Amino acid sequence: MSNPILLGKRVLITHADMFMGPVLCEAFARHGATVIANSDSLMDPEAPAAIVAQAGRVDVLVANLAIPAPTTTATEASDEEWHDTFAALVDPLPRLFRAVLPAMIERQAGKILVMGSASALRGIKRTSTYSAARGAQLAYVQSVGVEVAPYNVQINAIAQNFVDNPTYFPAEVQANPRFQERLKREVPLGRLVGANEDADFAAYLCSESANCFVGQVFPVCGGWVPR
Repeated sequence: MSNPILLGKRVLITHADMFMGPVLCEAFARHGATVIANSDSLMDPEAPAAIVAQAGRVDVLVANLAIPAPTTTATEASDEEWHDTFAALVDPLPRLFRAVLPAMIERQAGKILVMGSASALRGIKRTSTYSAARGAQLAYVQSVGVEVAPYNVQINAIAQNFVDNPTYFPAEVQANPRFQERLKREVPLGRLVGANEDADFAAYLCSESANCFVGQVFPVCGGWVPR
């Protein structure tokens, strides 16, 4: 292992068994971190605090949250869909933040990275509920990020799409010729961003080399979101 940028850091990764969780755990360990991989549900309001308490010292929190994206039209999206989507993707964030931030602020050191979605940065048909929830994640990161920056705590987010992961781009989707044509048509990169490319960037953002980033949202989507 060369240049272990996270050596000595204790990193808590939520939903470690889904979305980007497995590859994040591998990448962070490869970069020297002690990884606390947690796969517990965060739906119970008390769960985030319990998970953080069980983890002990947390130098870095990676909030990795995902659900299958609803594909109903805006006129058909129900209150239940809206509530369930926000309950899974948004509600856990302030609970996790409240659990880890006091100790980070006291130590004057810490990082939080939210694995979000670029669906909040570019309109997609039939994803109004999901995109709204992902947008709330990013707005929350931006606000709390600037609030805690004076304490040397950095909070940022990756807004990703067209990244290789089993939740949104399983093998059967990737093998579909129509999807391959869509990649070439919509994504300037012409392919999915590799899982390890995304995870290594996440590791960098959680390292001391990234102390200058505050409340920022980084699109990782092969150019799908113009910047």
